[in-house]
Amino acid sequence: MTILSILDLAPVPEGSDVSQALANTIDLARTAERLGFNRYWLAEHHNMAGIASAATSVVIGAVAAATKTIRVGAGGVMLPNHAPLVIAEQFGTLNALYPGRIDLGLGRAPGSDQATARALRRTLQGDLDSFPQDVMELIHWFAPASEDQRIRANPGEGQDIPIWILGSSTFGAQLAAHLGLPYAFASHFAPSEMMSAIRVYRDTFKPSERLAQPYVMLGYNVFAADTDEEAKLLFSSVQQAFVNLRTGQPGKLPRPVAGYEASLDPVARGMIAQALSCSAVGSGETVRRSLDAFVAATGADELMVTSQIWDPAARKRSLEILAEVGMSDRLAA
Repeated sequence: MTILSILDLAPVPEGSDVSQALANTIDLARTAERLGFNRYWLAEHHNMAGIASAATSVVIGAVAAATKTIRVGAGGVMLPNHAPLVIAEQFGTLNALYPGRIDLGLGRAPGSDQATARALRRTLQGDLDSFPQDVMELIHWFAPASEDQRIRANPGEGQDIPIWILGSSTFGAQLAAHLGLPYAFASHFAPSEMMSAIRVYRDTFKPSERLAQPYVMLGYNVFAADTDEEAKLLFSSVQQAFVNLRTGQPGKLPRPVAGYEASLDPVARGMIAQALSCSAVGSGETVRRSLDAFVAATGADELMVTSQIWDPAARKRSLEILAEVGMSDRLAA
């Protein structure tokens, strides 16, 4: 069986605000738990009016407090923005509060522009090239401390928190394979190197104390509704958001617009078709067929589903339809 989980960017819809967006996230997390999804992850992004999960560990704590059984985590923390010791303490605290339910996915990208990255770090010394060393340092802080160790992560030391490597290229695949960690690929918005990264990860994986065999999670967009036409309308919000981002005009998640894709020039249509190619958009049966084909092509162990839908009620309905069609024997790995 391919496992289904949820990635939530805590979208801020046009006409709404951050407080309502975070309330929507908590409501959706409770729905995901009720429906039987495996994980509920939040992502770190900064200086983006349409995303409310910048303080990722804080939102994770709120979601974990509002739920009881579903795993909650980061998909991911952008490690170049942080000292590894700080992340060890934050997630050690979360795991102490909610034992056995916290995941830590680590990304190499800044999750922001360079000016914002400088504001976050005060300098740019935490650059992308140091990411493997930062991951190793973070793993060190979670290990049991030696008697003469002067600096300890407390909370954090000795806690068994699953660590994932996130990526959108073969770089992350190589690192995850070398360290023997599970790997999550951002195919929901950057699918071009997906198959290459999966192959590199599986072919070069080295078993570790944390993981005996390769484990691949893939990002996937799902926009499910009672009809194909309604789902296509819902999908127009993320299409608009993607075009806005790529043209330097990011903002809140736009309201759906009928016929939006047809109104675009060929270049813009091609851009979003490529970037959002890993998507299932339609009624339950349409989504079922798309899921089956994607899993058959990739052999994914788990799908991390995201649904940037403007209407919170429609987003919950999409999740319900996905649970109806996705949690069955049809999604055989």
